[in-house]
Amino acid sequence: MKFFQPADTAILQTGQGSGAIPAIFSGRNGHLFKAPESCNSGRPDCAEGGETMTSIPFQKGLVETGNGIYAYLQPDGGWGWSNAGLISDGGESLLVDTLFDASLTREMLGVMADAAGVGADDIGVIVNTHANGDHTHGNGCCARAEVIASEASAREMAELPASALAAIMEQARAMGPAGQYLVDIFGRFDFSDVAEKAPTQTFTGRHSLKVGDKPVDLIEVGPAHTAGDILVHVPDDRTVFTGDILFIEGTPIMWAGPVSNWIAACDTIIDLKAETIVPGHGPITDVHGVRRVQDYLRYIDQEARKRFDAGLSVRDAAHDIRLGDFSSWGDSERIAVNVATLYREYSGDMTPPDVVQLFGLMAELKQQE
Repeated sequence: MKFFQPADTAILQTGQGSGAIPAIFSGRNGHLFKAPESCNSGRPDCAEGGETMTSIPFQKGLVETGNGIYAYLQPDGGWGWSNAGLISDGGESLLVDTLFDASLTREMLGVMADAAGVGADDIGVIVNTHANGDHTHGNGCCARAEVIASEASAREMAELPASALAAIMEQARAMGPAGQYLVDIFGRFDFSDVAEKAPTQTFTGRHSLKVGDKPVDLIEVGPAHTAGDILVHVPDDRTVFTGDILFIEGTPIMWAGPVSNWIAACDTIIDLKAETIVPGHGPITDVHGVRRVQDYLRYIDQEARKRFDAGLSVRDAAHDIRLGDFSSWGDSERIAVNVATLYREYSGDMTPPDVVQLFGLMAELKQQE
């Protein structure tokens, strides 16, 4: 086992003996963990509850899962703290998502350059798993890269550019509880320092490409979390990057729906039989993490439907639903958005939601925790 320590970081002790996880630290608050070899061995039990990637610490930095596959993790996985990925082979590299502002994205790219030898100019392709800014606002940091997204995601990116979010944040303190909630969750990000870059290639359904000799499959599973969610599957390495189809140890938020599509998207992930499942937010997981997200979605669908049929308002239903085991997940106030989306689905109402009102309801629920 070897540790590589830059001058501005401290070494992470990940264990002792032959089973320890080697770690390479790179950059301020950044580091690279190398995953246990047994988790990338092709063993079927890794995907079915044996020794899995869930043993990887959830700390900020780059995780090498094997064979030129990396995940970049950002605790605590809450609002804006998203994950990204790197696929590299034969001198070619693909970046799965960028981060919420240019500074965070440049920091990530610096870690990748130091630890994996892949810098911004080496990225040939960026794949955006969906349109949310915490997965797209750093696209322009890789000037040479093509950007691939689903057609639906490309439309959403055009409808809500970073400049619109920046304008909202400038006015947030005058928006009452909803605005204060926005400041609380997004105030740590610099929306004046954003490197937007629109998709240069779009697709519907499925799209396949190669990174070096590695096949990579892009699988559209939206609308679910957003209108255009996709999975990035690396079949030879039994790895899937899920975007925000998976929030692990955090509460999923359903902006688009229908809920049945999201549950089906989780089934698609399970059917891929991947050993390494990198969520959009939270720690690397396995099939059990996927099933827990399904459990949550089925539960809120069941509970929201009861209250819809009983004539409760969105606000009253969001307050009334008891989350039980799911109450320990971060950002549980997102139940407000989920109930509102489900109510629109039940009624067939295609009217866009009042986002400010929903953030106000989330603020209300947060205060009552």
